Amino acid sequence: MDASAPPEAKSQEEAKLEGFPMAEARVIARRFAEPNPRIYWTDFIVSGTLGWAAFWAAVFAAPFSPLQIGLVLVASALLFRAVLFTHELAHLRKGTFGTFRFFWNIFAGMPFLVPSYSYTGVHIDHHRPGVYGSSRDGEYVSFGAGNPWKSVGYVMLSFILPALLLVRFIVLTPLSWIVRPLRQVIWRRMSSLAIDLNYDRHPQNKDDDSTWLLQETGTTLLAVGVAALIATGVLPLAVFGVWYAVTVTILFVNSIRTLGAHAYRYAGDVKVTKTEEFLDSVNVPSKDPLSIVIAPVGLRFHATHHLFPATPYHGLPGLHEALVAELPDTAAYLSTSRKSFAHAVARLWREASEADRRKASGAAAAKAA
Repeated sequence: MDASAPPEAKSQEEAKLEGFPMAEARVIARRFAEPNPRIYWTDFIVSGTLGWAAFWAAVFAAPFSPLQIGLVLVASALLFRAVLFTHELAHLRKGTFGTFRFFWNIFAGMPFLVPSYSYTGVHIDHHRPGVYGSSRDGEYVSFGAGNPWKSVGYVMLSFILPALLLVRFIVLTPLSWIVRPLRQVIWRRMSSLAIDLNYDRHPQNKDDDSTWLLQETGTTLLAVGVAALIATGVLPLAVFGVWYAVTVTILFVNSIRTLGAHAYRYAGDVKVTKTEEFLDSVNVPSKDPLSIVIAPVGLRFHATHHLFPATPYHGLPGLHEALVAELPDTAAYLSTSRKSFAHAVARLWREASEADRRKASGAAAAKAA
């Protein structure tokens, strides 16, 4: 646990840890562990097809009309669901779902400049023992350990990230084919779906997607090709405008989801146990439509996912209900639940503000002494 945590927080966490029936939870989880290809394909095809249909309808709708705005929102919600299957791809066993992975890249990953290799290895590190919550975890920023305005800055990045992705694939990738030293810079600093802007991706290892070069090349060719068709008038400029609007919306909603996914209490080179990792994560089991839109593909149950990361997304709701109904002691498990994502983000802000006040009090006491 974080050595800088206040004594009262330590005692509360330790009490939760002592009451968590991990052995019983593992037995329950086995019933929900098998991914169902038919569910994956049906969900992705329906979300992707309807999402792209709304996208193209928005392209030909009157600019900035209520109809176009509505179509952009519909396209964003559906394509957000399709894109978030990258999370599932990161956890599926290597050598499985190969055709699904290929089609996901073609119809979701590459069009939004986030091919699957940009997430696979990075996300596995997020679940790796000894990495979660540390400075080596690209998906963790200590939002809850102080300075709540860091959360606001993170959300605001959503509006410029699409432009940075375009520069990365349209300009820097082709340039790196000529300037070879640039390849390493791109891999380490510009090839990861990470929330930590200081994240330095490790050299390629067994957890990375071996097809990364093909994915990167395909994404670049697609981006350059579409840009050329727009520049020559073959495609209307509205394609770029709708793409940018949908991409910003997806990133914005995902940033809210990300802030509601963990308590982000740890800072520095900490080492936490698997149960401490679970207790630092958040479930939003609410079935209201907004929660389902903000965190599709099982991500409302993010704490449960961190407890059993191999559980497929379609098994997480049932696993959550079974754990609540069958665990002999549910106090620790239910402590990770929030009423909504608004509740989760508000609590994150409050805990960050409280951490700042504790630091200020500590500094004042030290100065007085």
